[in-house]
This record gives sequence, C-alpha cells and structure tokens, in this order.
Amino acid sequence: MATSQLKRFDADESPGSVLERFRRFSFTGAPTVVEEREGVPFLFNEFWTARQRQAHRIHEISYRACFKPQLPAFFIEALTEPGDAVHDPFMGRGTTPIQAALMGRRPVGADINPLSVLLTRPRLSPPLLAAIERRLTEIDWQDGERPDLDLAVFYHPETLIELTALRRWLLERQAADAIDPVDDWIRMIALNRLTGHSSGFFSVYTLPPNQAVSIEAQRKINRARGQTPPRRSVPAIILKKSRTLLGDPVPYARAPSELMAAPAEATPAIADGSIRLVVTSPPFLDVVQYDADNWLRCWFAGIEPAGVPIAMHRDPEAWTGFVRGVMRELVRVLAPGGHIAFEVGEVRGGKIELERLVLAAAAGLTLVPVCVLINAQSFTKTANCWGVSNNRKGTNTNRIVLLQKR
Repeated sequence: MATSQLKRFDADESPGSVLERFRRFSFTGAPTVVEEREGVPFLFNEFWTARQRQAHRIHEISYRACFKPQLPAFFIEALTEPGDAVHDPFMGRGTTPIQAALMGRRPVGADINPLSVLLTRPRLSPPLLAAIERRLTEIDWQDGERPDLDLAVFYHPETLIELTALRRWLLERQAADAIDPVDDWIRMIALNRLTGHSSGFFSVYTLPPNQAVSIEAQRKINRARGQTPPRRSVPAIILKKSRTLLGDPVPYARAPSELMAAPAEATPAIADGSIRLVVTSPPFLDVVQYDADNWLRCWFAGIEPAGVPIAMHRDPEAWTGFVRGVMRELVRVLAPGGHIAFEVGEVRGGKIELERLVLAAAAGLTLVPVCVLINAQSFTKTANCWGVSNNRKGTNTNRIVLLQKR
C-alpha cells in the first residue's frame, strides 16, 4: 500500500519526532499545511487514499459510519511492528482488526453491539469456498416459516421462506453450540445481504445496505417506486458474495485474535499494557441511530436490540465524559509509548469539532497529544444521497486525534 513510503517509527520515539515524520509525509506529494491550535499541531493533507478498491476485498462488508481500511493501515504501518497487538474498542464491522491481521499484527477488538463480533470473527478464520458451497447444499431451504414481523414489504414470499429457513438453521445450531467457521461465515454474509439497492441483496430496492429502514418506511418506498419484492435466491447470493470477499488471497488461515462484545470503557479480558496501537472511531454526537439501523440484522441473529445499550449522547459535555471513561481504559491496556488514533468528525454543520472534545477528555491522563491529522477526502455516494455536500455539513474529513502514552 502507499503507506509503505512512510518509514515505521521506533517504539520509543518522542511525540516531536513522530510529528515531524507525519509533517513530511503526503500520499500525493503535496506539502502538508500545519496550524497550531491551542498548543496542538493540526496537519492538513491527503495522508492516505479514500479509494475503496485499493483495499483488500475481505473488507467489503457494509456498516453504518465505518471508516475506510486505508485509515488503520496508515497508522498500523507507521506505528507498529509485525506481531504487535492492534485494538479497536468500537469495532463496528471490524475494519481495524481485519486490517491488522492482513498486515501481520494481532487483532484485538470490542464493541457493545454483539453484531460486531458476528461481522468480524468469520473474516479472521475464512473457510474455503468449497466448504461454503457444500454447507449451502445441506440446509433445507424450504424449512422456513412466516415470521411475526411483516417482512413481505422487503422479500418475495419464496425468498422469505429461504431466509427464515436459514435463520432457523443458524439459531438451532447456535443453541446446540454447534456453530462452526462455515456457519459463522454464512451468517455474516446473510447479515450483510438482508437489504440493499441492487440484485445482490435478498430484498427489493431499499436504502444502501449499511442501514435498514422501518417496515412502514419500506411500504412508502414501495408505493413511491411502484415496486414489489422480486424473487431472490438466498443461497446463490451468499455464494456470490463469498466469492467476492475471498477474491483476494488472505495471508492467514486463522488469525490469533481477541474479540469481545463489551463496552469500550470496560474490557477486563485485555491485559494491562498489551496493546501497541489503538485505531478507533466512537459513536459521534447524536448523529447515527445504531439500534434503528440494525433492527433487521438483530432479528435475523436472534438479538434483542433494546438490550444493546449503545452510547447516544446529545450533550457535548456528556459525550466528553463518555470519551474520558474510554480513554482511561485505553491507558490501562496500552503499552508505554503506544499510540491512540482516535477518528472523529464535525457534527451539527461543523459547529462542533469533536477533536477538541477528545483532547479535553484526554487532559490529565498519561497521554501526550501528538497532533490532529486532517485527511482530506471526497464524500461517498451514501453521504451524497443524504444531501450532504463537501465543506457544507456532515463529516467533511477524517479528523484523527493522535495521542501517545507516556
């Protein structure tokens, strides 16, 4: 990747020398703009590309508000050695742990949402395509049922039979403690293909696959578009998506990892001082409705969404307090000299810059602010479809607060 141009830092380098290395690096060769704000250097440049197709295919699992793999790759390349532990306490779809494994580091991750482990773990132990194909022939696809929810607004009746048959198969295997890596993989693919806006998904046309609209909202979409759910083959779509994800060679058969469904501020399973680098992005201030986005995935996986207390703070002071609790835990698990790359963004039309709140949350802890990197990027198609325009509102850039443990 392009980040290999950036020489890896020594573990005991000072924040000043780390800052100087970043200041001199640019993905495009353009000079870095440096501004001093309240004693903290802010660096503006394109430090890595935003182009998804330059990343490994195994990352191509949709999840709301996730960053591109190039972001953790940049910091992993610069700040760690092979074999080092890289952690993300807000794991989401698992971008940081997966990228860590791809680069020969030890992946560690936590997320209070149990869906996160279901989306990440299978890609750290990917089965052979032949094993996936064989398992799909073992499932009785006619063993489905009419669910309590009115899911006919999303799915053709025959597709819904196949989908509920798969759900039954997986939940029964889970209850019998018989889920193996192949089942784990199939469940991950199904969770990712539940709804979307093309024929590669089980559903009729709806919003992009990183969120699920309500049943009533889908009725309105169907009426507005004059559409009815088309017949989709659940096993065929699962196999096709599996071929895509496994299209690039994976450099590991089973990556040694630590993944847990746990709050970011309480991860006792992670040993003191065992982490060399944290790359993460927390729930932003009152922007994303994670529980609403994931209600259909939770149904399929047998998870009660109301039982997942995902942080949602509207008050900047409360959000800062939440981040401070997370920072205390990260200080505990970080090795001396280790780094935290904390990605945030602008909210409320740019009136609140969350990096300033992160710096306030870290004040008084054994963390030294190295810099804030502002990586310039164009908006994604998803952002544009929500009416977000660059430099006007929303998350305009990747904004990363880089901290080092004393």
